[in-house]
Amino acid sequence: MIKKWGEKPYYSFSYMLKERFGEKIYKLALNGGMSCPNRDGTLGHRGCIFCSMGGSGDFAGNAADSITAQIESQKQLISQKRHAGKYIAYFQAYTNTYAPLPYLERIFTEALNHPDIAAISIGTRPDCLDSDIIQMLSCLNAQKPVWVELGLQTIHPQTAAYIRRGYDLACFEQAVSMLRQHNLEVIVHTIIGLPGEGRKELLETIDYLNHADIQGIKLQLLHVLKDTDLATDYLNGKFEVLTKEDYLQLVIDCLEHLSPEIVIHRVTGDGPKNLLIAPTWSSAKRSVLNDLHRKMKEENAWQGKHYAMEETSWQNL
Repeated sequence: MIKKWGEKPYYSFSYMLKERFGEKIYKLALNGGMSCPNRDGTLGHRGCIFCSMGGSGDFAGNAADSITAQIESQKQLISQKRHAGKYIAYFQAYTNTYAPLPYLERIFTEALNHPDIAAISIGTRPDCLDSDIIQMLSCLNAQKPVWVELGLQTIHPQTAAYIRRGYDLACFEQAVSMLRQHNLEVIVHTIIGLPGEGRKELLETIDYLNHADIQGIKLQLLHVLKDTDLATDYLNGKFEVLTKEDYLQLVIDCLEHLSPEIVIHRVTGDGPKNLLIAPTWSSAKRSVLNDLHRKMKEENAWQGKHYAMEETSWQNL
C-alpha cells in the first residue's frame, strides 16, 4: 500500500485539515439553542431512540451564551490541553437548521466572522433543509467553508423505524442532491452496532454511501446513554452491545469497503462518562484508536482495499 494519508491507513479528518489549511485545526462544539422535530411534537417528543437529553450535544457550549462567547469559552477549554491557531465552529446540539432563516443566518454569520474560525460544520436532518436555507449556506460557503452533517445512521427502513429517525431514504437523497448543487460538502453519520444489524447490513449502508455524492463520513459506535429509550431496551435485555474486538473488525470492514476519496471524520466516539451505560470500554477513546491502528497494520488493511463501484444489493431495498 502507498501511504497517501500520512501515518494512518485511511483518509483521516486531521490529515484533510492539514492538507486544506496547512495546520492542525480543532472543533469547537456550539449550541444554537434549537430543538428538533423529533422532540417538539412535529414528529415525536422523545427524540431518536439513542439521543440524550442534550440532543447529541453533550459537549457543546451553553445555549444561553452568544455564539462568540461560546467560541471563546470552548477555545479556553482546548487551550488547557493543546495549542491551536484556527478552529471549526461545530453546531452540534439538536437540529441546527431547525429555526427561522434570519436567526440561522445571524448565528452562522457570527461564527464565520470570528477571526479564529476557519470553517463551520452544521449538524442537522435532511428534512430540515429547504431551498432558502441551502441558498443562505451557499452564500456563507463563498466566504469560508461550510460543511453540512446529516444523521443517516442506516439505509435500512426497519432499523430507521426502530430508532425513530423520522424520514425516508428519498428525503436524504434529495437533501444531498440540493446541497451538492450548491457546492456544499456533505458529511454523513452512520452508527455501528445498531440492534438487528450485523456486518451485512452495515456494509450495505457503506456501499450505498459510496454511490452517494458525499465528502465525509462519521463511523459512530452505538452508545447506550442514561434516560434514553435505547437504554430501556438494553437494560431489558433486548439487544447486546458490541465487544471492542467486534467493533474494531467492523470498523476495518467499513474502511476497506469505503471509497478512498471519502474523508473519515470519526472512527469511534466517547459518550459522556456520566451518561454512558454501555459499552464501557468505549470511554478509553485513545486506547480504542491505538488498537484500531495496530490491528489495521497487522491485517495490512487500508481504506478502499476492497472498494469497487459496482451494483450492490442496497439498490433492491
